[in-house]
Amino acid sequence: MRKLIDLHLHLDGSVPFTTIKKLMNIHGLPTIDDQILRQKLSVGPDCRDLNEFLEKFAFPVHLMQTAADLQLIVFSLLKNLKKQGLVYVEIRFAPQLHTEQGLTQEEVVRAAIAGLNQFFNWQKDNPTDQPELHANLLLCLMRLKDNYEQNLETVETAKHFLDRGVSGLDLAGAETPAFSISNYASLFSLASRESIPFTIHAGEAMGPESIYQALDLGAKRIGHGIRCVEDKQLVADIIQNRITLECCATSNLNTKAFNQIDHYPVKKLLHQGVNVTLNTDDMTVSNIDLPHEYKLLEDKTGLTSSDEKQLYLNAVNAAFCSEQEKSRLLSLI
Repeated sequence: MRKLIDLHLHLDGSVPFTTIKKLMNIHGLPTIDDQILRQKLSVGPDCRDLNEFLEKFAFPVHLMQTAADLQLIVFSLLKNLKKQGLVYVEIRFAPQLHTEQGLTQEEVVRAAIAGLNQFFNWQKDNPTDQPELHANLLLCLMRLKDNYEQNLETVETAKHFLDRGVSGLDLAGAETPAFSISNYASLFSLASRESIPFTIHAGEAMGPESIYQALDLGAKRIGHGIRCVEDKQLVADIIQNRITLECCATSNLNTKAFNQIDHYPVKKLLHQGVNVTLNTDDMTVSNIDLPHEYKLLEDKTGLTSSDEKQLYLNAVNAAFCSEQEKSRLLSLI
């Protein structure tokens, strides 16, 4: 089994199907036929754009409003990832989306960390020949209307839990001109002053200009960023400044950021010297896992074992984790 790293995985877009059914039973929700439930959770090949893609988050988020729910989801997701051969993962989510029933953002994050710790204990009690899976959390600021205070609270919460389960920040949500990345400059300036690492979603629904804005804010990693290929100077800047792209192939097809998998440019960018990585984004929404993504690019773009090793090394170098963890990950190859 290959050893894998996922730096771009959304918790609410990757809740395991069996866990969704378990939570529905816990909360006394009506039983739904599996096929219909999957349609509520996952997009099909006819998905129109990012906005339709984001609609699939509503139902799982509804089931992520108590500490027990969040702990169970993190624990069950990590067990699934372990089976896939992952050795490191950064799970991202927006604490402000999980406060509908009275939890504070701090309580939301504590619940997610409890899920991490439950998994780590389970992993120790159930040793295998496979390397251990280590994990960190990234807290997402959201592109939403009138939520500056909530985003500020997320930054403060990340500071409080930094290196205690949380390793960084993100900016997520619909990419539109109304939510220009530059609108969030003060928040990421604060994150920089507090030495909180961050990545920013850019270059997916919006083009190269959004990537430039993210770089202006100091981002060393770009969530997706695949549309950098539209601007040769931007690609050169990314290479020169050693920026890492968190590429998510099937997700980019779903959202129409890219149209044909045969031309998906991970291999091309890799050979140009761009620090690209391969990730899932949303396993349940896209109905995929990371082994699937590697096999897809092997079959459709000729991705080689040498390419895959470089993708792994790029992920290790870009990970928001300790030097000790980076050494462990490097020792695995």
